[in-house]
Amino acid sequence: MSQRQAAVVRNTNETRIKVEVNLDGTGNFRMQSGLPFLEHMLEQVARHGLIDLDITADGDLHIDAHHTVEDLGITLGQAFDKALDKTGIRRYGHAYVPLDEALSRVVIDFSGRPGLDYHLPFKRGSVGGFDVDLFHEFFQGFVNHAKVTLHIDNLRGENAHHQIETVFKAFGRALRLAMEPDPRMAGTVPSTKGTLA
Repeated sequence: MSQRQAAVVRNTNETRIKVEVNLDGTGNFRMQSGLPFLEHMLEQVARHGLIDLDITADGDLHIDAHHTVEDLGITLGQAFDKALDKTGIRRYGHAYVPLDEALSRVVIDFSGRPGLDYHLPFKRGSVGGFDVDLFHEFFQGFVNHAKVTLHIDNLRGENAHHQIETVFKAFGRALRLAMEPDPRMAGTVPSTKGTLA
């Protein structure tokens, strides 16, 4: 399974992004984006998903973070899609993660069909100077290009930092479970259709 690695570059008039992933990593993380709070959240994905991530992003932050965040989701999704052979994987993953008063659930299906169901009722509009509305853009970009179905539910929480951190930790753990090889499925695609595309 050491072949589950990919590098993707995305250059537009608004952003220049490079993402390298190793889905069988140890949680190594490096990111330069000018968006420290998003970097903190993606480090949770790497650590809890045991995914190595190396990300550089240079975007038009002088306007706002929207283009950079959305394109990071797109590029990360493309890297996952490129790195993951769906033969023999568990396909489905889920996780509940608490942090003090906050509790979130994330469920993922590497179905080959993009779909996002997102329920994150933030208690304030920004955390660490980061517009919390942009998390939806990040996950929508990821879903569309990783071709996954993703359900995100913050079940409770009063602190916006805690709310989003539980989501990203649960996202990492759900990814890890869904991408895990299932020895009983070895050599087969986990679908009665015979394909996940």
